[in-house]
Amino acid sequence: LRHVKQLGTVQLVYPSANHTRFEHSLGVYHLASRALDHLGIEGKRADRIEAAAMLHDVGHGPFSHNLESLTHRRTGKYHDDVDELLATGAVGEVLRDHDLDPDRIAEIVAGEGPYAGLVSGELDVDRMDYLVRDAYHTGVPYGTIDTERFVRELTFVERGAGADGDGGGGPDRDGPELVLDEGNVQTAESLLLARALMNPVVYTHHVARISKAMLRRAASELLDATATTAAELRRMDDHDFLAAVRDCRATAELSRRYDERDLYKLAVWAEYDDVPDRVHDADRTAETALEREIAAEAGVARDHVILDVPPEPTMRESTARVTVNGEIRRLERQSPLVSALRTAQRNQWRLGVYAPEPATDRVGRAA
Repeated sequence: LRHVKQLGTVQLVYPSANHTRFEHSLGVYHLASRALDHLGIEGKRADRIEAAAMLHDVGHGPFSHNLESLTHRRTGKYHDDVDELLATGAVGEVLRDHDLDPDRIAEIVAGEGPYAGLVSGELDVDRMDYLVRDAYHTGVPYGTIDTERFVRELTFVERGAGADGDGGGGPDRDGPELVLDEGNVQTAESLLLARALMNPVVYTHHVARISKAMLRRAASELLDATATTAAELRRMDDHDFLAAVRDCRATAELSRRYDERDLYKLAVWAEYDDVPDRVHDADRTAETALEREIAAEAGVARDHVILDVPPEPTMRESTARVTVNGEIRRLERQSPLVSALRTAQRNQWRLGVYAPEPATDRVGRAA
């Protein structure tokens, strides 16, 4: 994790954004420990949660989430599917030496079991750390939240005790439910607002989007052109991956462009409602066919067109629970800000079509 950047290619936009998943994992562990102390959770249960907090990101491949859609299509695993990694690796031996069952730690990382919501949930310490850490390292002030208040106001209640008509947390959750105590609607709103403000200026900045898409293309071509498997790719760090694409003839040009920041440019940057349904609904095979169509129409090589269709906008934090007048309510029910932020999130969504600079006009017209 010392060699997997927390924000992937965002350092091409914000040069100081070189923090790694390692620092983030230490921060999540620290916040989890503070929360456990406040909640009075001790013994092996606390040890398991702290271990899961420390290890929650060990399943990440190179450039964090960026290549995850590719490796998932070929392996069926996401970054939080760490059961095999913990059970068979050196980390598992360390856990067993401390009388901790790797399978139970993996369940918590995946958001399953009692108290897992502290590490993987709508109000988890993971997002509390990364928002503040990302804001600090990019120099963007929007992600700043009061982590001390969050930790202090967290509490567990019996699942199903709320007035919303559902127990929340999904079918894989059992045991108590993590909520914010009375008088903390604004505290929960601050988490939503921080994420909404960080999205367009950091997480989905167009230069970060373009560079990430170029690396995804390079990763796909690396798997097709060499004996490298998706499972092997998933276990690489950033340096391993960049070395591999530099050494592969099929990906050398994309690697050069990334190394020299000679990135593709925007040919199309389209709003949500301007994109046809067939594009919104396209799977990766259909997206590849669309890239070929655009390239043929523009008269450029197929590998000079990248179509980047983000997933549908979501706001998981809006389902967080807050205590209001003694009742447990979903934040989206209690806060009018949620609806406004959902509208803003949809307005921020952009489809991208990228191409080398000499071809952007032709590719834009063809698309």
